[in-house]
Amino acid sequence: MALHESSSSFFSPWPDRLRHSAIVLLAAGLALSVLVALDELSLIRAFAVFLCIAAAALVPWRLHDVAASREDTRSVNPVENGAVAAVVAGMPDPAVLLDRAGRVIHLNAAAAQLAPALRKNELAQFALRSPEIITALREAIATTEPRRATYLDHVPVDRWMELVITPVPVPTLFGGTDKCMLMTFHDLTPLRRVEEMRADFVANASHELRTPLAALSGFIDTLQGPARDDPRARERFLGIMHTQATRMARLIDDLLSLSRVELSAHVRPDTCVDLIPIIRQVADGLEPLARERQVVIEIQLPETPVMIAGDREELLRLFENLIENALKYGASGGRVIVSLKEAASGEGAPEIRVLVRDFGPGIAPEHLPRLTERFYRVDVGDSRLQGGTGLGLSLVKHILNRHRGRLLIESVPKNGATFTACFPQVKTPAAA
Repeated sequence: MALHESSSSFFSPWPDRLRHSAIVLLAAGLALSVLVALDELSLIRAFAVFLCIAAAALVPWRLHDVAASREDTRSVNPVENGAVAAVVAGMPDPAVLLDRAGRVIHLNAAAAQLAPALRKNELAQFALRSPEIITALREAIATTEPRRATYLDHVPVDRWMELVITPVPVPTLFGGTDKCMLMTFHDLTPLRRVEEMRADFVANASHELRTPLAALSGFIDTLQGPARDDPRARERFLGIMHTQATRMARLIDDLLSLSRVELSAHVRPDTCVDLIPIIRQVADGLEPLARERQVVIEIQLPETPVMIAGDREELLRLFENLIENALKYGASGGRVIVSLKEAASGEGAPEIRVLVRDFGPGIAPEHLPRLTERFYRVDVGDSRLQGGTGLGLSLVKHILNRHRGRLLIESVPKNGATFTACFPQVKTPAAA
C-alpha cells in the first residue's frame, strides 16, 4: 500500500508522460512474453530485460521533472511575494520597488496615481521621463548608493516633488544577497508655497515699513535744513511725520498681533465671554471716527447675553478691524449696521453670526477671494490714505480660525459690503 502511494505520488504530476511510459512497458512485456513462450529466452533473463526497459522509460522523465522544478524555482524573484507587496502598498507616500535592471516589481496606489504609465515588469525609465529622475535612477543602479532628486511636475498642476532612491538588500535563493531599488516620492509643494509666502511677507513688510521711514527721514532732513526757521512748514511737516509714525506703529502692532495669534492657533480659547458688551465697547470707541466720517453706526443687538468660547482681547481687535474698515471704506453710504443673529453652519451646527454691513461702493467680485491675504489691497493708494496696513482682514481671519469660526464676505459693486464673523455656539451655564 505504501509502495503504491509512493509510486502514485511519484508519477502523478505528469500523467501524459506516464501514459507514454506505460505503452512502452506494455509493448516490451508482450514481446518478452512471446520470447519466453517460444523458449527463445529464459524467464529470469526476460525479467531482467524488462527491468532495464522500465528504468530506461521512467528514470529520465523523473530527472527531467526535477530539473524543470529547480529551474522554475530559480526563476522566481525572492521579493515577488505578498508580504513585500503589502509593505509597499501600505506606504503613505508614492512608492515603487525596482529590480537591478530598473523594472517595476511592486508599486502602491499613490505611485500609480502619480505616474499612471508605470506598469509591473516594465522599465520605470519609460514611465518617468523627467531627466532628474532618470539620472538619479541610473546612478543609484550603477553605484547601489542612495540618491535624491528634486523636480517640477507640471501635470495635472505644478507640483514640486522630491525623489528618494534607497537600495534595499534582499536575500537570493542560494543564500546570497542582491539589491533592489525603492523609490519614494515626497510632495514639497506645501513647503514651497509656505516659503514663497514667507518671502512675499518679508518683502511686503519691508516695503510697508520703508515707506513711512523714508518720509520721516526726508522731513527730518528738511526741518534740519531749509525749513528750520519756517513755522508754517514746520507745523505741516510735523503733522505728516506724526501720521507716518502712527501708521508705522500700527503696522508693527498688527504684525505682532498676527504673530501672537498664529503661535496660539492650535489652542482653542476655553473662556466663555459675552459678545454684546464687546461689540458695544468697540462701537463706542469708534464713535469719534464715525462723526469725523459723518457715518452713523446702527447697533442691532439682543438684550440677553450671547456667550461664546473666546479671548476677549482678540475679539476686541477683530470687531475693531471690521467696524473700522466699514467706517473708512464705506463712508459714502452714510451708515454702518452691526447686527447679530443665530444660524446653522453648513454641517448643521448652531453658530453665532455678527454682521457688519456698510452701504459704500462695494467690492468687485475678483477681489473677494484675496481680501484676507496679508498686505492685499483693492486700492493701494486709497488704503494708505485711510491709514490701513493691509493686515486687518488677515488678522480677523486668523483670530476666527483660532476660535474655530469663519469669515463670510458678501459684496455687490455700488451696493455696499457685508462682513460676517461666525462663531460656534456654546451653551450657557444656566442652559447646561
